[in-house]
Amino acid sequence: MELCQYMLNVEKSKSLLKRAYEIIPGATQTFSKGANQWPRGVAPHYLTKGVGAWVWDIDGNKYLDHLMALGAVILGYGNQEVNQAIKIQIDEGTVFSQMHPIEVELAEKLVAIIPSAEMVKFCKNGSDATSAAIRAARAYTGRNYVAYCGYHGWHDWYIANTTRSAGIPEFNKELAYSFTYNDINSLSSLFAKHSNKFAAVIMEPVGVEIPKPGFLFAVKELCDKNGVVLIFDEVVTGFRLDIGGYQSVCGVIPSLSCFGKAMANGMPLAAVVGCKDIMKLFETHLFVSGTFGGETASIAASCKTIEVLIRDKGLDRIRDYGTTLCDKFRDLISQYQMDDYIKILGLPQRSILSFQNNGDLSLEAQKTFFMQECIKENLLYFCSHVPSTSHGENELSFTLGVFEKALFKFADAIKKGNLLDCLEAEIIEPVFRKP
Repeated sequence: MELCQYMLNVEKSKSLLKRAYEIIPGATQTFSKGANQWPRGVAPHYLTKGVGAWVWDIDGNKYLDHLMALGAVILGYGNQEVNQAIKIQIDEGTVFSQMHPIEVELAEKLVAIIPSAEMVKFCKNGSDATSAAIRAARAYTGRNYVAYCGYHGWHDWYIANTTRSAGIPEFNKELAYSFTYNDINSLSSLFAKHSNKFAAVIMEPVGVEIPKPGFLFAVKELCDKNGVVLIFDEVVTGFRLDIGGYQSVCGVIPSLSCFGKAMANGMPLAAVVGCKDIMKLFETHLFVSGTFGGETASIAASCKTIEVLIRDKGLDRIRDYGTTLCDKFRDLISQYQMDDYIKILGLPQRSILSFQNNGDLSLEAQKTFFMQECIKENLLYFCSHVPSTSHGENELSFTLGVFEKALFKFADAIKKGNLLDCLEAEIIEPVFRKP
């Protein structure tokens, strides 16, 4: 195989990044977009345009994108129907001194398609939604403890127990406890140790690890038995695995659910939905309020996104594309005898390339190398695949071609033991570090 020696020109990206560091902490608003999460010197840092599954950087380079704005852009960049709905709404107004009818329209749509939704509260991002749900669970139960697994946003109740807990009062650490996904004993032991203290269990119903048979039902049963509110964080899984979230797939109905990401094809919108008994507390006991909670352009985008996904059977297309992508990736990994080094984890609609422990090579070094080689071939690659309905045969063919080139180089570097010498960028850094 001929190895590509072409290097992209990203000088404008690097220059702008230098300016940004002077005036924006970390140069970014979103940690996973930060320069230290990408192969610095090779990857672009600033994108200026997107069409379908393709994006352009500030230097004019064109890339195929599989991260799709962290999974938010489910129909592809610049979807004309969604854009038109947004433009019409902008012309009429985006925020008003009173409510707008479109709030009711979208709420009714969500109640119709999400099994756990009897009432709806809009937010602007996933962290707001999960925090609002935690507050509602605490108000409903009169308890304070939270059991969680996975990532649930940047607010105090969760981040207190990470390595980025600066500025958070210490007492928060005593109120949240992690448990292990697919290990019901890890949750039941928490309940036994802190009897009648837990208000909520919050979890992604599925991530890159697939639930064992009966696990989610066992979690629900354990919560019901102990009077604990079960919250499904479907910020990522909602509107991706099923139009009603993963709860529509698994048949386990939580008391509260949090949605966001793909529900408005890239516009800032999230929601807490759930049973009336708990949701009514937002009227009487809780204060969760914001000027832009009913911002109409994002709500119009969500109404149209849902319509298009259902009409065009978009989630079937995403599933089929992701299935073929993962199957072909696994075939190539086996072909290059890299099965002990690289795994494909997750579901077709949301999968990751997972690197295994490899002697003295860190997982970050291996990931940096792979990202580096893909980006050099115009695949904007984060080792994560959250495809959109705009990913089709051309995108699949392009991705597989680039993946094979990168895999060939990776296998060669592993066999020669010189992967670190082949790095052309600084090694990426984890957001959360071990204490």
